Amino acid sequence: MKDIEIEIQARIEKSATLKAFLEKDAVFVSEKQQIDEYFVPAHRNFLNVKPIQEWFRLRNEADTYSLNYKKWHYENGIGQYADEFETEIDDIESARKILSALDCKSVVIVDKKRKKYMFKEYEIALDTVKNLGDFVEIEYKGINHTEHKKITAEMIVFLKQHYCGKIELNNGGYPYMLLFPEDTNFIEA
Repeated sequence: MKDIEIEIQARIEKSATLKAFLEKDAVFVSEKQQIDEYFVPAHRNFLNVKPIQEWFRLRNEADTYSLNYKKWHYENGIGQYADEFETEIDDIESARKILSALDCKSVVIVDKKRKKYMFKEYEIALDTVKNLGDFVEIEYKGINHTEHKKITAEMIVFLKQHYCGKIELNNGGYPYMLLFPEDTNFIEA
């Protein structure tokens, strides 16, 4: 389903084997810098709920702009999938002015370099995030979005099969890590 996202984001202990596999067996998609600015509305502060369930973002990716809202669904404190609505926009400055007029406040900027690959039904991104380090993000791009637990478990198995060592799932996303560095919200897989 277009508006459902199943993904994991993880800090991995070792990346060499995974990188070699991707270079050899996956399809290279792109390498770009993404600058994501996150906002919270005054009438509903997303940061007051732990774990954070909602993010609202403006993205600049090589002068292509988008607006995104994501609402995570948790089971046992672990994000399983998200409702995600995204659209491209022409003018990021006008979008910022609209958000300001609607009393939405910018809370954090995530600046990352992303190298993206496709392997079977997975979009795999190797991210280098300013002030945070290196991560891998795997997003399911298949058609069966009803078995999110099974798909999430398969993504973790995929990382283990590629000898990534210790795998720590980032349960709050990059903005959470930057806003609350003392509470990194990692779950060992």
